[in-house]
Amino acid sequence: MSDEGRNRFEIPNDMRSMAEAGFEQARKAFDSFLSGAQQTASSMEGRGEAVRSSVHEISSKAISYAQQNMTASLDYAEKLVRAKDLSEVMRLHTEYVQGQMKALTEQASDIGQTMGRAAMEAAKPKS
Repeated sequence: MSDEGRNRFEIPNDMRSMAEAGFEQARKAFDSFLSGAQQTASSMEGRGEAVRSSVHEISSKAISYAQQNMTASLDYAEKLVRAKDLSEVMRLHTEYVQGQMKALTEQASDIGQTMGRAAMEAAKPKS
């Protein structure tokens, strides 16, 4: 196979259009899921002052992180559909994986710290 054949990476227009429509549907579905999750989180907030504050903070962070991660994934997939060659696909993949690993590490640390603070607050004796 020639270098031109290896470097040429085309997605047929029909497939590209279908993929773009699929991304739009996925974004709408995610927005709907996010709305439901926010409503659920709001309903959980009515359970005791210390717990309520902690649940609100943790659920808000979790929803925010889920939204960030889903948006990053959808953006990544959309960029892949538009990639012009295999080297661009590889670059996009590397950037995505590195970015998500960093984001997930930071998110897990933040949620863990928040949960630790919540446990300490819940364990405090009532005065």
